[in-house]
Amino acid sequence: MNLPNKLTISRILLVPIFLLIIVPIPDWIINSSFLSFMSPQLEAVNHFIKNYGNYIAAFLFFVAASTDGLDGYIARKRKQVTRFGKFLDPIADKLLVAAALIALVERDELSTWAAVIIIGREFMITGLRLVAASDGIVIAASKWGKIKTVTQIIAILAVLMKYYVNKLFGFPLEMYLMFIAIVATIYSAYDYIVKNAAVIDLNQ
Repeated sequence: MNLPNKLTISRILLVPIFLLIIVPIPDWIINSSFLSFMSPQLEAVNHFIKNYGNYIAAFLFFVAASTDGLDGYIARKRKQVTRFGKFLDPIADKLLVAAALIALVERDELSTWAAVIIIGREFMITGLRLVAASDGIVIAASKWGKIKTVTQIIAILAVLMKYYVNKLFGFPLEMYLMFIAIVATIYSAYDYIVKNAAVIDLNQ
């Protein structure tokens, strides 16, 4: 297995670690009679997650997001582009972003609407690409698709670090960054659909 594919797989492997760090242990597990002997330890873990999990998760998310683009760059530079890499890379990207959004909703730090819009866009464009592929058409990543990805990563990092961000700037900057990410997400979907409208011609 070449280096680009290893980087892509490492991004996927970081997702469950990210979730373990940021999502608190459910109360039903802590309060279960089966685990009553270690309830104090589980509560201590939850206290750590709730107070410090965001910062560790932000670091892990940054590391994982940094491999996005790096794996593709190395693959092209070394001429190591593979079918496996083409298949896995977009999955790793979407899994990382979706996991972060769902975790933030779980922690009540992000609107469900924001998560649904961003994740829903990925379903929509993936469906468009699948229909196009069935006709032998390849829909390449667009400029707006790349802008969408960058704004989403920045916004998620800002939400994860919102206490520091608010203290530094004196206002909830993460909310504005997430709004920008949502606008870029919606416009990138519009851009893909308009440019590839023939793929989903309703008259066919």
